[in-house]
Amino acid sequence: MAETKIGVLSCSGEECLGGTISRLATRKMLEKLRKDKTVTLCLPLYLAGGEEERSFAKAYPVITVDGCSKCCAKRATEKYSGKVSDTVIVSDVLGEDAALSKIVSSKDLKKEHYQMVDKVADEICQKFDKITPEIEK
Repeated sequence: MAETKIGVLSCSGEECLGGTISRLATRKMLEKLRKDKTVTLCLPLYLAGGEEERSFAKAYPVITVDGCSKCCAKRATEKYSGKVSDTVIVSDVLGEDAALSKIVSSKDLKKEHYQMVDKVADEICQKFDKITPEIEK
């Protein structure tokens, strides 16, 4: 069985809650939910020409996690490395009103915001688990 590595590339937007939620949910994947199977990619480095980031996205499956319907992470991945394996759009999961609200700093988050992180992380896990059997063949 091949070693499973799936990249998760999150939104870097800071103008709305969806960006913050996407980053926290991605971090939760890396540190807790799929600890040894997830590699996170840095969108700003990716956009600046980071060859390691782009090469990884060409060689391994990538799930993008975008805060809103602009889908910056997905568009960048597809522009520089090819089609993404799947995508999670926070505004689709939580609704636009929640994702586009102006609470953005992690120091200002409340219990309900962390519940949003859990919901988005669960969505990423579902996508992750659909991809895993395909790459373990």
